[in-house]
Amino acid sequence: MDTSKEREKHGNRIRKAREEAGLTQAQVAKKAGLGANYFAVIERGEVTTSGVNLQKIANAIGIDISQITK
Repeated sequence: MDTSKEREKHGNRIRKAREEAGLTQAQVAKKAGLGANYFAVIERGEVTTSGVNLQKIANAIGIDISQITK
């Protein structure tokens, strides 16, 4: 079960990694094959997304998924 606090932690980790990689939300969304608006709500921790999408995001940023889900 994914709580709002867990979603928020995942979103914060995604945002931090994206910013450290020097990428915009739009760039990551495009590389991950996700809509820009959907990616933004994931990053804000407003929705639960699948492990598949988290892996796509991690790949798009160039990090291991464990950096998001740890």
